Amino acid sequence: MKLLLLLVLGLNLIAAQNNYSLRVAVGKPTFYSFADIMTGKFGAYRNDLKVYNIDAGYLLKKDLFDWPLDLYLKGGLSYYDETLQSDTYGADIYIKLYYNIDFYKNRVRIGFGEGASYTNRILEVEQIDAQNHNDNNSHYLNYLDVSFDFDLGKLLKYKALDETYMGFLIKHRSGIFGLIHNVKHGGSNYESIYIEKNF
Repeated sequence: MKLLLLLVLGLNLIAAQNNYSLRVAVGKPTFYSFADIMTGKFGAYRNDLKVYNIDAGYLLKKDLFDWPLDLYLKGGLSYYDETLQSDTYGADIYIKLYYNIDFYKNRVRIGFGEGASYTNRILEVEQIDAQNHNDNNSHYLNYLDVSFDFDLGKLLKYKALDETYMGFLIKHRSGIFGLIHNVKHGGSNYESIYIEKNF
């Protein structure tokens, strides 16, 4: 009984520290390269292809190096709504760094995540990209998670929504120019919107 009480008390203390995050996202694939997207080129490859994603995170370090940087360990599950093949499922695990910009009692975050991604089938857009470049495919690829968001609660001056972020996300899978399974072009980029809550 004492062990159970200690466990419950410990979990309450952990939860009270606001160390967790949960994100829900929906997106569409694009044939623009990651570099093109970073320079402002956007556009879906096809509107009938989508990804639905849920990610959870744990705060490893707040204000890293006394800078406005928060470091998270994150993992997520994705459902890829495909048309030419059976639907595909994926899993990502990554480390993500957020740079917090506070101004006029508002907050904007720029996030960059790096890790690994696995899908149970080769994604349709990755198959097409590989065929166009006579390249390889792989279920396992490098994963980048790049985001830009703002705090809804601070923007709307509604305290109940503080630490609730809305933003834009790029989910990027690649072979890092052939370093992983010799995949040079058989990757994918999904442009997504999301809501994320820290608690």
